[in-house]
Amino acid sequence: MVEPSPPAPPRETAGVPPHPGFDRRRAWLIAALIVTFMLVNYADKAVLGLAAVPIMDELGISNSTYGLISSSFALLFSLSGLIVGFVSAKVSSRVLLFSMATLWAVAQLPVLFVASVPALIAGRMLLGAAEGPAASMSMHALYKWFPEDRRGLPSALQISGAALGMLIAAPVLTWLITGFGWRSAFAALAAASLAWSLAWWRAGHDGPYGGERARGAHPPAGTAGSSAGQRLPYRRLLLNGTVLGSIAGAFGASWAMALSHAWLPVYLRTQLGMTPGTAATLISVVSAFSLVLLLSVPPLLDLLHRRGLSRRWSSGAPQGIAVTVAALAMAGFPFTEGGIRLTLLALAFGGHAITFPLHYMTASAVVPPLQRGAVFGIVAATGTLPGLIAPYLTGHLLDSASSQSAGYTRSFLLSAGVMAACGLAALVAIRPERDARRLPSTPAADPGR
Repeated sequence: MVEPSPPAPPRETAGVPPHPGFDRRRAWLIAALIVTFMLVNYADKAVLGLAAVPIMDELGISNSTYGLISSSFALLFSLSGLIVGFVSAKVSSRVLLFSMATLWAVAQLPVLFVASVPALIAGRMLLGAAEGPAASMSMHALYKWFPEDRRGLPSALQISGAALGMLIAAPVLTWLITGFGWRSAFAALAAASLAWSLAWWRAGHDGPYGGERARGAHPPAGTAGSSAGQRLPYRRLLLNGTVLGSIAGAFGASWAMALSHAWLPVYLRTQLGMTPGTAATLISVVSAFSLVLLLSVPPLLDLLHRRGLSRRWSSGAPQGIAVTVAALAMAGFPFTEGGIRLTLLALAFGGHAITFPLHYMTASAVVPPLQRGAVFGIVAATGTLPGLIAPYLTGHLLDSASSQSAGYTRSFLLSAGVMAACGLAALVAIRPERDARRLPSTPAADPGR
């Protein structure tokens, strides 16, 4: 049964701005920088997969070894996301994002001097450590510039940087790899990271909706943000259904994303017989599909929420449904051919995209602003663990299967099972209005939900 919607907020008084601290022009400048930040971030993630075939040929490495190199990216990814999440309460977003982007540039350098498995692992580990907090901390920085009821489109744009990263990076990096060698792609990304860090240092100051300064922002009553300066025990924050469901949704979506970055380009070339250019084009199409979803669905859901639809149905249920539908497509496309296969493939690797902005929105709805960065870090750290598991597991399945085709099929079916379980968990567990009411005081029975 659909839970009752909260009463609609009163209309704004004429001549009185609803959010006194909101600087629209500056907020959207910050949003543009953060979208670019995420674009470079996901291009960094994707470059290894796009260069996988020439790297494996040049270094003579097996599928399992390549999977290990890919998984090494996630070795420190979750831990750094967790640590920096807590640090964010004391260090400005300007300093955090500048430091991350600078380290991204440094992480691309080892393979330019020594092309070897240890150099690749070292570079990917450093890159993972520097990118672990990127999504959560850039979202935290973005939320400092937008009030709670205006975050749908900015959140979608932030995550759309990921889709843009693949949409733009796949053909550009493939052109560099095929025309100038795979090392040139790593060098180009190092230069892009350095350029962004300098631009951010100049413009990326913190906004008025973070921590103590959020007190004048008048967040909606009935949410954990209504007491901007309040702190709650992390145990209570992390064990409520909305945060756990948000983690589940992120885990399922991240499993598909990790598989896509590490193995989709290789699968398209070795199993479907595509040229590098054709494979890059298909990856761009999948990214364009994700981008369309990101730019249309979250803003629409945010509008429905402002008109009275509960956060459970405007943010919680859609992310659970998205991951579940992507799981069904993941299970089906290995057994189809032609256009149907490509359609299901796009849905499997692109249909989960809306989960990423929505799981931040649902977690934010039950967390005080002072603790938002730390909780975002924890959600990102646990939700992105698939990056440590999926690439190596897939490489192992490929090397142990009777054929490459059988190995890929087993990997996709396993992925579908994990994603379906996560999607259903998110669908059932995320209830922001209920959990926000329960957090500030002793939990009480809530028979209506």
